[in-house]
Amino acid sequence: MKIPTTSWTLMYQIYKKVLPSVHKYLTGWKNRAANIPDQELRTQALASIETKTFHCEGGAIYGLLGGEKREEVIEFIVAYQTISDYLDNLCDRSTSLDPDDFRALHESMQDALTPGAELKDYYRYRDENEDGGYLADLVRTCQRCIAEFPSYHCVEKHNLELSLLYSDLQVHKHVEKEERVHRLEKWFAGYEENLPPMSWYEFSASTGSTLGIFCLTAYSAAIETLSLEEAEKIKSGYFPWVQGLHILMDYFIDQEEDRQGGDLNFCFYYKNEEEMLTRMEYFYIMAEQSIKDLPDWKFHRLINNGLLAIYLADDKVKKDPELRRKGNRFIKSGGAPTLFFYMNGWIYRRKSKT
Repeated sequence: MKIPTTSWTLMYQIYKKVLPSVHKYLTGWKNRAANIPDQELRTQALASIETKTFHCEGGAIYGLLGGEKREEVIEFIVAYQTISDYLDNLCDRSTSLDPDDFRALHESMQDALTPGAELKDYYRYRDENEDGGYLADLVRTCQRCIAEFPSYHCVEKHNLELSLLYSDLQVHKHVEKEERVHRLEKWFAGYEENLPPMSWYEFSASTGSTLGIFCLTAYSAAIETLSLEEAEKIKSGYFPWVQGLHILMDYFIDQEEDRQGGDLNFCFYYKNEEEMLTRMEYFYIMAEQSIKDLPDWKFHRLINNGLLAIYLADDKVKKDPELRRKGNRFIKSGGAPTLFFYMNGWIYRRKSKT
């Protein structure tokens, strides 16, 4: 299957070859979640699927890079993203503020990326632990998929590095509110010298995305002769700029909701609105540059433009005139492809509701 390089062909393949598979797998996981014995775990598992379906829909686009193993790549992405969204709910909306609990839960994300890894008691630090095997089955599904990918051994190291950064972020940002910024600043200090110039909150945003893992894994499925050097190039193409843009856009549209809920939002730490918008535009520019040396770079450029559009088409932006005004600036930055994806995203979300 030819990898799409234009807006029209990408949208066609998303609607025909990606979304049906995503919804098939999500329906299966939703049915499993509905049978979780513990009420709190069941509530959070179902809520994570109900409210974050678009995470799986967006991530699964990387299945189009999977060649003959497209279906297996999509199955992996849906399972891995479902783990991520479920654990985010358990850390953010549930009963614990214990960093040991958060660390133990997120060990599942590393095990899911390690073929043959022995599963652990991920709930060992919390009272709620009867999930009927739900989390373990998600992990096993990921392991089964990646075990079939011919070059997975070339990307495993990078996947685990990105996954550990993601897990660290989830631990630090979900503890007691008074501890969060200090922990994140201290964590950033250990990586700062090896990063481009950026703030602690921009680094944190760059670690909060799963896109690099999905991209690396898709190529490991499709390219039998993928080299370690090519894997390193793919990782560098996505981290930090593409992943940072992804999560900054996520926080950008959630500002009012997080302000009302008293939640941590990385956009709050910019000095003013202009600095925030300028830095986010800079992340977009750097993301465009970082993907130019990747295989299928035109596909990745479309994804970059789509990142802007999928968030700007959200109802939160539509209902907030001030947010919409700021968002129009990003649409102009992305040009015609972003506008195209924006219109498609806007239409798709409304069709989904009906």
